[in-house]
Amino acid sequence: MNKIKVLVVDDSAVMRKTLTDILNGSSKIEVVGTALDPYIAVNKIKQLNPDVLTLDIEMPRMDGLTFLRKLMLANPMPVIMVSAFTDKGALQTIQALEYGAVDFILKPRSDDSAEWDRFASELREKVITAASIQSDRFTARSREKAIEVEEKFSADVILPKTVSKVRTTHSDVIIALGASTGGTEVIAKILGSLHENVPAIAIVQHMPEKFTEAFANRVNNNSKLYVKEAQNGDRLYRGTALIAPGNRHMLVRSDASGYYVEINDGPPVNRHKPSVDVLFRSVAQNVSKSVGILCTGMGADGAEGLGEILQAGGMTIAQDEVSSVVFGMPREAIKRGAAQKVMNIEQMIAYINSL
Repeated sequence: MNKIKVLVVDDSAVMRKTLTDILNGSSKIEVVGTALDPYIAVNKIKQLNPDVLTLDIEMPRMDGLTFLRKLMLANPMPVIMVSAFTDKGALQTIQALEYGAVDFILKPRSDDSAEWDRFASELREKVITAASIQSDRFTARSREKAIEVEEKFSADVILPKTVSKVRTTHSDVIIALGASTGGTEVIAKILGSLHENVPAIAIVQHMPEKFTEAFANRVNNNSKLYVKEAQNGDRLYRGTALIAPGNRHMLVRSDASGYYVEINDGPPVNRHKPSVDVLFRSVAQNVSKSVGILCTGMGADGAEGLGEILQAGGMTIAQDEVSSVVFGMPREAIKRGAAQKVMNIEQMIAYINSL
């Protein structure tokens, strides 16, 4: 079996060596080269033909985002962003996912050995998953995003519209949506294509804290819905989409006035926090009319919960393989008989708009 060939691009010599040692610690991976900036990386890509690229964002001469856009136009390939745990790093990472990066990983914030062990395990897993992604799964969207070299702003950045998107009509139907690897693009496309009065949507996207807020704000700017990172007690009104905050679980609860979300700081479930299974189970237990949608992602988080929504009388949908970046979570749900329907993204949009 051929090893996965990786090129590490980072301006820090220490980080290049660290990433190389971590990845070479897997029998399935070989770091075939390193580069300290994008200009060197271009030549290394031509020489070495790597299967996966790890890419730092902050680099001299050309930043990682600019390089990523150029790369996706010239030579689309699986790229994993290596990101800093900062507000700026969060926004840049969300942009990188839009430009075609398949995933990202956060640099450890301390010298704690347990944190570095988790980082090493997660990085190897993400590289192996990225290498398995067929090029046509990300090439089209990568090229489409990369062509937009300069970000387009509206007058909203100077003078926001006075019309508020905040909703007040209670939602009788609750849509619960879960995703992981590849999910940010799916969620952005779905929420950007819905009319303003669809049922409330509760969303879990596997993502760290800070990153979920940046993601929610970015999606909100391109959606007719009111999209925000959820806070404890937020109401689920029609035309609203609440995204679970990173490093917190989100549950749907009900009272005499309707539905709201509870933010929970319990332990990780299925190694994830937030967990899709936690959201789905709460919907199965507390919502009388529900729709569960499980989208792209590796692993099995959400498969069990989707089955619980089905058993409780809700509609359940899994994303199809062709439109999934990683077909792990939807496949597991389908295998368990938890999905009543299998849909692509356009079919999901049409279905939600019909509710």
